[in-house]
Amino acid sequence: MRRQLRTALRETRTVELRLDWLRDGSEISRFLKCLPSVPRGATLLATCRRREAGGRFVGTIAKQLAHLAEAIAAGCQWYDLEIETVRQCPPELLQVLLAGGNQLTSAHFFDAMPKNLQRIANELSHGRSDAIKVAAHCNSLRDARKLFALARKRKNTVAVPMGDAALPARLLSIRQGSAFTYAPVENATAPGQVSLDEAKHVYRLDRLTRRTRVYGVIGHPIAHSLSPQMQNAAFAARRMDAVYLPFLVRDLRDFVDSIEPLGINGFSVTLPHKEKILRHLDGCDPLAAKIGAVNTVVVRGGGKLFGYNTDYVGVLRSLERRIPLRGSRVLILGAGGAARAVAFALAQSGASPCIAARNPERAKALARAAGGEAISWSQIGHEFFDAIVNATPVGMHPNIATSPLDARELNCRLVFDTIYRPRMTKLLRLAKRRGIETVSGVEMFVAQGSAQFEIWTGERAPVDAMRRVVARALDREETFLVQTKPQRKSRTAR
Repeated sequence: MRRQLRTALRETRTVELRLDWLRDGSEISRFLKCLPSVPRGATLLATCRRREAGGRFVGTIAKQLAHLAEAIAAGCQWYDLEIETVRQCPPELLQVLLAGGNQLTSAHFFDAMPKNLQRIANELSHGRSDAIKVAAHCNSLRDARKLFALARKRKNTVAVPMGDAALPARLLSIRQGSAFTYAPVENATAPGQVSLDEAKHVYRLDRLTRRTRVYGVIGHPIAHSLSPQMQNAAFAARRMDAVYLPFLVRDLRDFVDSIEPLGINGFSVTLPHKEKILRHLDGCDPLAAKIGAVNTVVVRGGGKLFGYNTDYVGVLRSLERRIPLRGSRVLILGAGGAARAVAFALAQSGASPCIAARNPERAKALARAAGGEAISWSQIGHEFFDAIVNATPVGMHPNIATSPLDARELNCRLVFDTIYRPRMTKLLRLAKRRGIETVSGVEMFVAQGSAQFEIWTGERAPVDAMRRVVARALDREETFLVQTKPQRKSRTAR
């Protein structure tokens, strides 16, 4: 904990000390003795949350208050006292025991958003509270907006949306009226947190203001996406006051309704929303409309949504340097939004797209639209193609042990997987073993992302910086997987 405190103080001057995570009272006392060495100007908030309130402290309320008093004496300017303890303590007792510190009175709702936020806020403000905090699990952005409305109404309020769906809202909370937000040094203390290192160096959270332009990517799932790292690196390289966030979106209407309240200026679209987003747009680029899938949206004046498709650009840049597309016969696996972009890109370049999908009717519909042919899945191993393109999510992180095709079905000169994480999917490994040329989805990912950046900003994308940050992220992930891979036992004869 001392090591984490030193790390935190290198990045921020406001640190919460979760004393309840320490083993016992003697360990809390030993830790607090190191606080006189904390640099001047730092603000420390002591928390010793009891188990009844979602913390780890198992002692009595009297011991909890004694530890907080000890923390104040050691130099903590603030302490967090949960509503469960406040309800059982006369204000006079708190005044006597904790008079030297400022009180942040908190309420935590780990399962769902409470029905009456205003009543809870009024109760938290009662007594000697100097500031209040409401942390609540949010199943939607709509829930998070309720917390923000509370923070905007009342000064000295900390609003903490919890849960994976609320992660971008947590990052935007300072913009929305919250006094501050939380980021763990190492140990997450609530769902939906982003580490301090990531908050500072990917999202530049300490620099967000009401003028910061907000972009993001919507999808379900979304945790695998490297778009935030890539686009935020691009904004940093061009010194733009902008941030790009991951939105886990189960309900498109919930996200669309949140665009204006959260000040979103544009967003990327990934699975499974590339086709569904069309019904929410006010306008669409003719090529994207023809493809029937959108992966890029610009928010124009009056909150109007206009859609584009940059997957098309990514496909062409990835393939045209390797094979002559005109006259080539290319098999496309899948019939969703990514597959549609691949099919139209190939058709426009003079190639003959062949569509195979687990849903034969969707494959036939895409083949008709793109002027190609539908191939039954069982037929794949009996035909030859100039290239095979995987436009399904099969093999994507974390399900990296899967492949849409077996090695015997790879009758082609080149295999291109639109998946970029992992960089070398099982499909590509199978192709490489057979001596077939492979193309990673990283190339398409960077190409389509740089086109998105240019659509949103009107400036040339820093492609090299975007490619570098993606490569570094994938290198780290691959190194970790190698280091954690179980070692085979030696079979040396005894």
